[in-house]
Amino acid sequence: MHLLSENPESFLNSLPFFGKDEMALSLKVAGEGNMNAVFRVQTNKRTLIAKQSFPFVRKYPQIPAPVERIDTEYQFLKLVEIIPEIKTYSPRILAYFPEHHLLILEDFGSGTDFTEYYQKGKSLKEKNLKELIGYINHLHSIETPFFPENMNMRKLNHEHIFRFPFDPHNGLDLDTVLPGLSELSIPYKEDEALKSTIETLGKAYLSKGDTLLHGDFYPGSWICTESGIKVIDPEFGFVGDKEFDLGVFLAHLLFAGLSLKKALAQLDAYEHSYDSKLVESYCGVELLRRLIGIAQLPLEHSLEERENLLSQGRKMILS
Repeated sequence: MHLLSENPESFLNSLPFFGKDEMALSLKVAGEGNMNAVFRVQTNKRTLIAKQSFPFVRKYPQIPAPVERIDTEYQFLKLVEIIPEIKTYSPRILAYFPEHHLLILEDFGSGTDFTEYYQKGKSLKEKNLKELIGYINHLHSIETPFFPENMNMRKLNHEHIFRFPFDPHNGLDLDTVLPGLSELSIPYKEDEALKSTIETLGKAYLSKGDTLLHGDFYPGSWICTESGIKVIDPEFGFVGDKEFDLGVFLAHLLFAGLSLKKALAQLDAYEHSYDSKLVESYCGVELLRRLIGIAQLPLEHSLEERENLLSQGRKMILS
């Protein structure tokens, strides 16, 4: 496996990809994704995206991660590119080099993700919310009995969603995120009824479902471009409970400032039957793990606001 960080232009030019009249000139980091190295490649004719997975998490190198996750992303993108209603949301595959865990993708241009909507004074537009629900409607309609199980990635996600945040001995100093947050987290790490219910939800997450999921459907995976919303980073995709995608979506609407009533109203446009209690339970876990786990968000919320969201999350899980 050759790393893109080592003589990247020479490496890319050595691959059987460019024609004789094209060559890579330079690479720049494209976005600050958590999992993979992503570069914008400038050639003498165009720009494109090169994405490579490592046997660890890019943002947290101390955390091992399955290097084959890039293959799941390839399989996901390959599947959706033949679905007319959804293919425009995803980048086109230009080349795939599994021996290097490297994907070459279409470049959407200078788009920005939706994490800015966590900031005060920002509000998600109704048309964007409708478009995102439209994407999920079409994605959840795809029949795919042969999609990868992606169990290694699910186990990694399971650890950081359903177990690590609630371990009182996890060593995570939450006061470096916001002073007082460590103390605020203690009741959630000591609530055995809460942890037992979360453990049950974690087992459901690891079970086989019947719906193709994005697996990480949150504002960092939504890109606003001149040609509309794009959805990226499906390396956590798998066939599971539709309620998981919906619960994660719902949680991040709450982080973005929507009331629970307004957030739930967005699901009125969802066209498939679902278990509303399971959606709220997954939503509650996502709220808690993003507030007291390692995968922090760029929030401007005060300690009191975080406490309110933590309390809301617990109620959604236990009610």
